[in-house]
Amino acid sequence: MYVAFAIDVFSRRIVGSPVSSPLRSDLGSMCFTDPLTPAQLTELAQHRKIGLSALWYPEALSYESFSLGSFLLHETKTLIIATGIANIYARDATAAKWGQHTLAKLSGGRFLLGLGVSHVPLVEDLRGHRSGKPLATMRAYLDAMDKAAATAPPLEDPPPTVLAALGPRMTVLAAARTAGAMPYNVTPEHTARSRALIGPDKWLCVEQKILLVQDPAKAREIARQTMAFYMPLPNYRNNWLRLKSDPVSLDTVWTTMTAAKEAGHEGQDAKANHDSWQ
Repeated sequence: MYVAFAIDVFSRRIVGSPVSSPLRSDLGSMCFTDPLTPAQLTELAQHRKIGLSALWYPEALSYESFSLGSFLLHETKTLIIATGIANIYARDATAAKWGQHTLAKLSGGRFLLGLGVSHVPLVEDLRGHRSGKPLATMRAYLDAMDKAAATAPPLEDPPPTVLAALGPRMTVLAAARTAGAMPYNVTPEHTARSRALIGPDKWLCVEQKILLVQDPAKAREIARQTMAFYMPLPNYRNNWLRLKSDPVSLDTVWTTMTAAKEAGHEGQDAKANHDSWQ
């Protein structure tokens, strides 16, 4: 189980923004939940006891995103539950909008919806769908969600949505149509570029992998195991190439706790609202 500890600075940097944030304290976490049992999921949700405000989880190979979100919301009282991300090919836009409003209404606004186009192998091989052009597909999906809002459970305020965004055009779409962007497997340089694209007021929820291991050999071994899943996926490789980064170097990062804190400050200096460490 890989857990991502997040530095949540929404409450400090979103003050005055036209988009309010549901995140209320300094820390959150992200976890690959697919292999976990119900008992382990309940234990994971108890992170709130150590002061964490939000739990992010993916939709990859097992648990359905909204069902899992409902379970985690039921197991908690104050924790923000956030999809990182819900695959838009897993349900039509009306189901997504109704589900978002349902979970937000029944939880008192503790549900944060992250949406993404996922990856071709997970869309075509796993689900049997045809993967469309990412930008056009996401734009059409958001259009359909907007139409479905009229028949969704009514809410006083629209619930927040963020988009998985690596490339510049998806990042701009995230700023134009949602609360902000959630880049994954990125660097502080990417964060700075994204902030420049979306402006000062939108949310930038950034995931960066950090290993709290002092032995470089052990850290690299763990990193290679973790990154093996991501290396073949074109979305990530194309983004690393845009950054002129060597993808192989990304699995050799290791750090002590002190260095991890410094990395977090670097992400904040690059104007991230939310640094998610995994």
